[in-house]
Amino acid sequence: FPQSQQGEFCRVVPGEASLQPMIQRIQSIYLLAACILCVATMSTGIAHFHTLQGEPVADMYNLWFTMADGQHDLRPWSLFVLLLIVSTLSFLDILLFRRRALQMRVASFCMILLVGWYVVYGFFVWEAVESFHADFRPTVAAALPFAALVAQWLAFRGILHDERLVRSSYDRLR
Repeated sequence: FPQSQQGEFCRVVPGEASLQPMIQRIQSIYLLAACILCVATMSTGIAHFHTLQGEPVADMYNLWFTMADGQHDLRPWSLFVLLLIVSTLSFLDILLFRRRALQMRVASFCMILLVGWYVVYGFFVWEAVESFHADFRPTVAAALPFAALVAQWLAFRGILHDERLVRSSYDRLR
Protein backbone atom coordinates (compact mmCIF):
# COMPACT_ATOMS: atom_id res chain seq x y z
CA PHE A 1 0.00 0.00 0.00
CA PRO A 2 1.29 3.50 -0.71
CA GLN A 3 1.73 5.72 2.32
CA SER A 4 1.51 9.46 2.63
CA GLN A 5 3.98 11.61 4.56
CA GLN A 6 2.07 11.09 7.83
CA GLY A 7 2.04 7.29 7.57
CA GLU A 8 -1.67 6.57 7.05
CA PHE A 9 -2.64 4.20 4.32
CA CYS A 10 -3.83 5.89 1.16
CA ARG A 11 -5.15 4.93 -2.20
CA VAL A 12 -4.01 6.29 -5.52
CA VAL A 13 -6.82 7.86 -7.52
CA PRO A 14 -6.46 7.09 -11.22
CA GLY A 15 -5.81 10.22 -13.25
CA GLU A 16 -4.71 12.21 -10.19
CA ALA A 17 -1.23 12.68 -8.83
CA SER A 18 -2.37 13.12 -5.22
CA LEU A 19 -3.13 10.52 -2.57
CA GLN A 20 -6.48 10.50 -0.76
CA PRO A 21 -6.72 9.07 2.76
CA MET A 22 -8.98 6.05 3.19
CA ILE A 23 -11.68 6.44 5.81
CA GLN A 24 -13.52 3.25 4.79
CA ARG A 25 -12.09 1.12 7.57
CA ILE A 26 -14.16 -1.41 9.49
CA GLN A 27 -13.62 0.46 12.77
CA SER A 28 -15.30 3.50 11.21
CA ILE A 29 -18.39 1.34 10.64
CA TYR A 30 -18.26 0.13 14.26
CA LEU A 31 -17.91 3.66 15.59
CA LEU A 32 -20.81 4.85 13.44
CA ALA A 33 -22.90 1.91 14.67
CA ALA A 34 -22.10 2.83 18.29
CA CYS A 35 -23.14 6.41 17.59
CA ILE A 36 -26.43 5.32 16.01
CA LEU A 37 -27.18 2.87 18.83
CA CYS A 38 -26.64 5.59 21.44
CA VAL A 39 -28.91 8.01 19.59
CA ALA A 40 -31.57 5.30 19.28
CA THR A 41 -31.36 4.65 23.01
CA MET A 42 -31.68 8.37 23.78
CA SER A 43 -34.94 8.59 21.88
CA THR A 44 -36.79 5.53 23.25
CA GLY A 45 -38.08 4.32 26.59
CA ILE A 46 -35.72 2.14 28.60
CA ALA A 47 -37.97 0.77 31.39
CA HIS A 48 -41.55 0.37 32.56
CA PHE A 49 -42.70 0.28 36.16
CA HIS A 50 -45.95 -1.51 37.11
CA THR A 51 -47.68 -2.27 40.38
CA LEU A 52 -48.11 -5.88 41.47
CA GLN A 53 -51.63 -5.74 39.97
CA GLY A 54 -50.16 -4.74 36.59
CA GLU A 55 -51.22 -1.08 36.59
CA PRO A 56 -48.64 1.24 35.01
CA VAL A 57 -46.87 3.56 37.43
CA ALA A 58 -44.20 5.18 35.24
CA ASP A 59 -42.13 4.82 32.09
CA MET A 60 -38.43 5.61 32.21
CA TYR A 61 -36.64 7.45 29.43
CA ASN A 62 -33.03 8.61 29.42
CA LEU A 63 -34.10 12.15 30.21
CA TRP A 64 -37.14 11.70 32.48
CA PHE A 65 -39.72 9.49 34.11
CA THR A 66 -43.20 9.80 32.65
CA MET A 67 -45.69 9.16 35.43
CA ALA A 68 -49.06 7.50 34.82
CA ASP A 69 -50.78 10.89 35.14
CA GLY A 70 -48.53 12.39 32.42
CA GLN A 71 -46.16 14.39 34.62
CA HIS A 72 -42.41 14.31 33.98
CA ASP A 73 -39.71 13.83 36.57
CA LEU A 74 -36.26 14.83 35.28
CA ARG A 75 -34.21 12.78 37.74
CA PRO A 76 -32.48 10.47 35.18
CA TRP A 77 -31.12 13.32 33.03
CA SER A 78 -27.57 12.05 33.60
CA LEU A 79 -28.34 8.96 31.49
CA PHE A 80 -29.13 11.23 28.57
CA VAL A 81 -25.95 13.25 29.08
CA LEU A 82 -23.78 10.11 29.15
CA LEU A 83 -25.29 8.83 25.90
CA LEU A 84 -24.99 12.27 24.31
CA ILE A 85 -21.28 12.39 25.17
CA VAL A 86 -20.69 8.84 23.89
CA SER A 87 -22.55 9.41 20.64
CA THR A 88 -20.74 12.69 19.98
CA LEU A 89 -17.32 11.23 20.80
CA SER A 90 -18.02 8.13 18.68
CA PHE A 91 -18.84 10.28 15.69
CA LEU A 92 -15.81 12.54 16.20
CA ASP A 93 -13.63 9.47 16.73
CA ILE A 94 -14.27 8.49 13.12
CA LEU A 95 -12.56 11.70 12.02
CA LEU A 96 -9.43 10.94 14.08
CA PHE A 97 -8.28 8.21 11.70
CA ARG A 98 -4.86 9.82 11.31
CA ARG A 99 -4.18 9.76 15.05
CA ARG A 100 -4.68 6.14 15.99
CA ALA A 101 -3.34 6.44 19.56
CA LEU A 102 -5.82 9.22 20.34
CA GLN A 103 -8.55 7.27 18.57
CA MET A 104 -7.90 4.27 20.84
CA ARG A 105 -8.02 6.47 23.95
CA VAL A 106 -11.33 8.02 22.89
CA ALA A 107 -12.80 4.58 22.18
CA SER A 108 -11.63 3.37 25.61
CA PHE A 109 -13.16 6.42 27.28
CA CYS A 110 -16.46 5.76 25.48
CA MET A 111 -16.43 2.16 26.70
CA ILE A 112 -15.93 3.38 30.28
CA LEU A 113 -18.82 5.83 29.88
CA LEU A 114 -21.10 3.07 28.56
CA VAL A 115 -20.28 0.87 31.56
CA GLY A 116 -20.99 3.93 33.71
CA TRP A 117 -24.36 4.31 31.94
CA TYR A 118 -25.36 0.86 33.21
CA VAL A 119 -24.23 1.71 36.74
CA VAL A 120 -26.29 4.91 36.74
CA TYR A 121 -29.21 3.07 35.08
CA GLY A 122 -29.13 0.45 37.83
CA PHE A 123 -29.11 3.17 40.47
CA PHE A 124 -32.15 4.92 38.99
CA VAL A 125 -34.03 1.64 38.58
CA TRP A 126 -33.31 0.69 42.19
CA GLU A 127 -34.37 4.14 43.37
CA ALA A 128 -37.59 4.02 41.29
CA VAL A 129 -38.52 0.53 42.49
CA GLU A 130 -38.08 1.70 46.09
CA SER A 131 -40.01 4.97 45.68
CA PHE A 132 -42.80 3.69 43.39
CA HIS A 133 -43.17 0.28 45.12
CA ALA A 134 -43.43 -1.21 41.66
CA ASP A 135 -42.04 -3.98 39.48
CA PHE A 136 -39.39 -3.17 36.91
CA ARG A 137 -39.53 -4.29 33.29
CA PRO A 138 -36.65 -3.23 31.03
CA THR A 139 -37.27 -2.56 27.35
CA VAL A 140 -35.19 -3.75 24.40
CA ALA A 141 -33.69 -0.26 24.15
CA ALA A 142 -31.94 -0.84 27.48
CA ALA A 143 -29.73 -3.40 25.72
CA LEU A 144 -28.64 -1.00 22.96
CA PRO A 145 -25.86 0.63 25.03
CA PHE A 146 -24.40 -2.87 25.51
CA ALA A 147 -24.44 -3.32 21.73
CA ALA A 148 -22.72 0.09 21.45
CA LEU A 149 -20.15 -1.10 24.00
CA VAL A 150 -19.44 -4.17 21.86
CA ALA A 151 -19.16 -1.95 18.75
CA GLN A 152 -16.71 0.33 20.58
CA TRP A 153 -14.64 -2.69 21.63
CA LEU A 154 -14.57 -4.00 18.05
CA ALA A 155 -13.53 -0.56 16.83
CA PHE A 156 -10.77 -0.46 19.45
CA ARG A 157 -9.49 -3.83 18.25
CA GLY A 158 -9.56 -2.64 14.62
CA ILE A 159 -7.63 0.52 15.50
CA LEU A 160 -5.11 -1.52 17.47
CA HIS A 161 -4.71 -3.87 14.50
CA ASP A 162 -4.04 -0.90 12.19
CA GLU A 163 -1.50 0.54 14.62
CA ARG A 164 0.35 -2.78 14.85
CA LEU A 165 0.31 -3.10 11.05
CA VAL A 166 1.79 0.37 10.60
CA ARG A 167 4.44 -0.22 13.28
CA SER A 168 5.45 -3.55 11.74
CA SER A 169 5.82 -1.91 8.35
CA TYR A 170 8.03 0.79 9.92
CA ASP A 171 10.13 -1.92 11.58
CA ARG A 172 10.56 -3.77 8.30
CA LEU A 173 11.76 -0.58 6.59
CA ARG A 174 14.47 0.00 9.18
